[in-house]
Amino acid sequence: MLLKLPGRSATVLVALAATGGTPSAISAGKVRSVPPPATALIALPTAVIAAMVSSEVGVVGMPAVIYTTMSTVPGLKEVQIFGTKKHSDTRKAERFFKERNVRVHFVDFAIRSPARGELQRFAQKFGVEALIDRQSRRFQELGLGPARYGEERWLELLSDEPLLLVQPLVRYQQQVTVGLADKTWKEWMGR
Repeated sequence: MLLKLPGRSATVLVALAATGGTPSAISAGKVRSVPPPATALIALPTAVIAAMVSSEVGVVGMPAVIYTTMSTVPGLKEVQIFGTKKHSDTRKAERFFKERNVRVHFVDFAIRSPARGELQRFAQKFGVEALIDRQSRRFQELGLGPARYGEERWLELLSDEPLLLVQPLVRYQQQVTVGLADKTWKEWMGR
């Protein structure tokens, strides 16, 4: 059972499953398969899940597995920004999109490190070297100046130490940018 609630672009998929039962594949908000122990799959607004999680209310005594997705609502533009709230360029990027009424999904490096797969998208387009902020305080603290790592090792290190990344990293649909890129963002928004 999949319930879609209109008016929200970011949804949370909740799989209500018996012990040990989890969805085997969820892709872009569409369920490919759910093993027999799972009893229901529901798409709910993020606020509803936040209320459930914060109040620690159980759902019929069954564990819930939560998956966050960026859904595609026709006509609604949505970007994902990776960075830290304290970084001035990240704040500029967030302001740029909010001024244009674009929904922003912000991933704060202070709370969550980016997954290696997320970084791979940016590295495929710009190369790993473009992701490394060699002027950052964290780069200096770790003494990485003379480091000569391969791409795989850099991706692993960047995933573990997100403050080494150039900020902000921005994703819109299948397009990505590294650092401030006002001109590209304006093209994305058509203004």
